[in-house]
Amino acid sequence: MKKYRFFVAIILLIALITSVSAEENYRIGIAQFAVHGSLDNCREGFIEGLAEHGFIEGKNITIEVQNAQSDMGLASQIADSFLAANYDLVCAIATPMAAICANTFDDKIPVIYCAVSDPSAAGLADENGKNIGKVTGTSDTLPIEDQLIMMRALLPEAKTLGLMYTVGEANSAVQVKMYEELAPKYGFDVVVTTVSNGSEIALAVPGLISKCDCISMVLDNTVVQYLDVLLEQADAAKIPVFGSEVEQVIVGCVAAEGLDYIALGNHTGDMAAMVLNGEDANTIPYKIILDNKLYINSAKLEELGITVPEELLQRATIVD
Repeated sequence: MKKYRFFVAIILLIALITSVSAEENYRIGIAQFAVHGSLDNCREGFIEGLAEHGFIEGKNITIEVQNAQSDMGLASQIADSFLAANYDLVCAIATPMAAICANTFDDKIPVIYCAVSDPSAAGLADENGKNIGKVTGTSDTLPIEDQLIMMRALLPEAKTLGLMYTVGEANSAVQVKMYEELAPKYGFDVVVTTVSNGSEIALAVPGLISKCDCISMVLDNTVVQYLDVLLEQADAAKIPVFGSEVEQVIVGCVAAEGLDYIALGNHTGDMAAMVLNGEDANTIPYKIILDNKLYINSAKLEELGITVPEELLQRATIVD
């Protein structure tokens, strides 16, 4: 009887070890285009979203994070290295990184993107919104009209709105075009300055602030990464800068109608979990997240002598 129990125990132990070793361990790459708060929040939210579905780093997933630091050449190298590593799935954060990964992988690895403002313009979806290849994700469409309404309420006398973006960032060009179309409706003329890379921003800012009464940020990864450079010069000239999300308001923009990028990352993690559970990324429609909120930096507004109307205060989140 004792020998029988011993053999049963051995068999059960072998079965348990086999079960544990057979548990799938997925390898995930996170390719982030730039270093700044909103994209960092996307990454954190993505990992949180996966965990909510039982995919936990160190337990059943392994994650490698790489950051291109707004360098297109480095972004291509990261995509190449992820392809060579044959990851089970890659989360590509921001438009340039998503486009490079999708083109490099050529359907060999599913791409779940995050913070892509216009998937169709980026070549990730067709004109009807259908995914192209094994690609899906979340879109952080900028609430431009809400931003203009808020700016006009805060700056009733302002006439000229300044915009800066990086040539080559498709999402930025789309947003600038929308600003140019909508701004006259709210009494703004628009002046635009472009840069090719981050090193040009410090030299480009003086020309922009000499032509405008205020500046509004678009979702341009390179310009956002160098936001401190822009803010330093704009503050010296007493030109208010409006952000495109909460992290920019925290560091010195006066206000923003923006998204919660942790929540955006959570949605992206949900979609990645669906793919890891066996769904085809191509058949999962991408999501446009529209839940924007008003964030204001009251200290910066006071410093610039800008009074906040009561109707804005009632719905605003104060972040300073």
